[in-house]
Parts: sequence; structure tokens; C-alpha cells
Amino acid sequence: MRPLYPPSPERSAELRRRFAEEARSERPDLSALCLLIGAEADGELDEPGMDAAQMELDDLAGRLPYRPGGPRAWAVALRELLGERYGFRGCAADYERLESSLLHQVLLRRRGLPILLSVVWMEVARRAGAPVYGVALPGHFVVGFGPAEEQVLADPFDGGRVLTGSDAELLVAGATGAPLEPSMLTPADPLEVVMRILNNVRAWAAARPERTDVALWAVELSLLLPAHPARLRFERGTLLVRRGDFVRGAAELEEYAELIDVVDEGAAERVRAEARAARALLN
Repeated sequence: MRPLYPPSPERSAELRRRFAEEARSERPDLSALCLLIGAEADGELDEPGMDAAQMELDDLAGRLPYRPGGPRAWAVALRELLGERYGFRGCAADYERLESSLLHQVLLRRRGLPILLSVVWMEVARRAGAPVYGVALPGHFVVGFGPAEEQVLADPFDGGRVLTGSDAELLVAGATGAPLEPSMLTPADPLEVVMRILNNVRAWAAARPERTDVALWAVELSLLLPAHPARLRFERGTLLVRRGDFVRGAAELEEYAELIDVVDEGAAERVRAEARAARALLN
């Protein structure tokens, strides 16, 4: 597998502008946002490459039967096409690869994390007219078909296996030890999906201290989403300091301290102390 190198600063700035614009549009395009994430990670993903990924999703959608029937028929049709015919699925080793969180690489390798494989399922099914959406079960993303009263779930990580109610309960219990709640089965908003993908990238980078570059761009893209946790500002500041950018890191920490000062003065003062320590490293 070839190593991934970031794009040039000029290319990165353009990608981020487009990412922010798409995220704030009336109907954010999930596949476009995922490919912009991929281009931020992989400098070799150029415009023709992004177009080719979109065309592959179009082509796969064109290979589905025409309106096969109800929710279960759609789920089975996707499993037969993507899981069985084209071999899209996941395995434990996929959690160790950054490529598993990048849509263009998942289309190439036909391997990925549950959420990225679910993006493939959703985007192919959506193009074909299926009533499809993501379902963010705790610890394991799946796809749903049909309205709540007829909902059918499928697990793309398991090749699109159609789930029974007990299957979904076992997935949630295995991830959290808690029972399945009806609220866990509601459709996930596209921007929630994007944030969860970026959270996975951040988790991958956190386990690899030498990859603060990946952690930083994942945080900075997350901050471009219309809704994001304020604590990402603190994470960005600490990452900048770790990378030796003491001035910008300290400024970010100080701005975060101002945000939280009204709710937690003690925490704000601790963050200010970190900012002072960062500035002291300049001496």
C-alpha cells in the first residue's frame, strides 16, 4: 500500500474552503464531504480522482435491480451486489489503517471501517432510489432501509448481512454493555456521519503520537462543521503546541479558556496555565 502524503498548503486551503461550503449548504452531499476528507489526507487524490470515485458510485447504483421492492428487498439487493458480487466488507485489521476512513481508498480496496462501508451502501442505494439512511449504533455503524415501522437494518462491515432485532441488540450490548434503545435506530444526519468519520481519524492518530499531522487536519476539518464540540479548540491548541507552533497553540488555548470561563473558572485557569507554559517555550 502506498504511503499517504498531504496535499500542498494551497490545495489544502482550497479543499477546506469547499468542505466548509458544502457542510453549510442546504443539503450537504455526504459523498462529496467524504472525498474532500480523503483529499486532505491523500495529496494524490486530485479532481479527476474525486470525479472517478463519484462515477464508480453511479456505476454501482446502475447495477442494482430497478426498484426491487420493500425495505428488505432493497437490503438484500445491496448485499448481493456490494457484499457478494463486489466483495465490500471489513475485518479487524481495517481498524489499523487510515485508508479505512477514506472513501476513495475504500472504493479501491473494498475494505473499510463500518461507517465508511455504510457510506458506500448509502450512496449507492440513494442513487438507485432506495429509502436508505445511516444508523449510528453505539460502536458500530449500520444502514437502515424503510420507515421506522418497517425498518430493516444491514451491516456492511459483515458484507451487508441483514440483521434481525436480536442481532442489533447484540451489536449494542457488545459495544456498550447496555440494551438497545429505540432512539439508537433513528436516521443519522449526514453531518453527524462526517463528524463520526473525523472522530475515527482522530482516534487513529491519537494512538500514533508521531501522526500529529493527521490529528491536526482531522480536528481542523471538524471545526469547520456548523456544529462541533467546543473542546475541539482545546485539542487543536494542544496539537499545535506539540508540533512546535507555540504562538498559535497558546492563542488557541487562551481563546478556549475565554469560552469556558463562564461555566468553569477553574478549568479555564488551568488552560491559561498551559498557554503560558507554551509561550514560555519560546524563550
